[in-house]
Amino acid sequence: MIHVHKASKQYGDLHALHDVSFKVSEGEIIGLLGLNGAGKTTTMRLITGVTSPTSGIVQVNTLDPIVQHLEVSKLLGYLPENNPLYTDMTVSEYLILLHDIKHETSLDTIEKVVEQTGLAGYLYRKIDTLSRGYRQRVGLAASLVGNPSLLILDEPTSGLDPIEQEKIRKLIMHLGKHKTVLFSTHILSEVEEIATRIIILHKGRLVYDGDNPKKKGSVESLFKHYVS
Repeated sequence: MIHVHKASKQYGDLHALHDVSFKVSEGEIIGLLGLNGAGKTTTMRLITGVTSPTSGIVQVNTLDPIVQHLEVSKLLGYLPENNPLYTDMTVSEYLILLHDIKHETSLDTIEKVVEQTGLAGYLYRKIDTLSRGYRQRVGLAASLVGNPSLLILDEPTSGLDPIEQEKIRKLIMHLGKHKTVLFSTHILSEVEEIATRIIILHKGRLVYDGDNPKKKGSVESLFKHYVS
């Protein structure tokens, strides 16, 4: 589903990524780890077509996210780290807007998304009145409009209280039963609980790509080994 081969990204004198290569197969839940500045967000932006690689190949289902951006956008849902929302709109207005942009023909998809994300009681609330946790739910709902087969989630639980973090984790685990998921986080126990596979970036380079050991504290040990 995702094919990244020797991808590099340079911003002026800053090398954000160096020859990163990995593949993601359908049905995997990938936890993307790394310190701040490791290249996690850059990697996600390359896959979603927000930016282009300086060199190398990035493909989603053999499609180029830059050249074939519209086709790729139909395959994936993206929740950026800063979760940009039109906060002066109600939840319903926002989701219908995205529904229309993606040329969906039935509102049934919105109903399903609302049910999945627990937003039924908030449809007519303005987004700027919602808590951070529910704004994250709106962002997740937005990424699900159009029923994409691939989800790219950049720190989906960042800044949430422990209760909301747990709710979002459970939602991601549920979504992972039917979709391919690539998510980044600084919460190592989150990866331990959710991911089927782990990719670790350090200073723009891929330093680990393998199965989640699934033992308590093992992800923390693995992470410290590769980034220390």
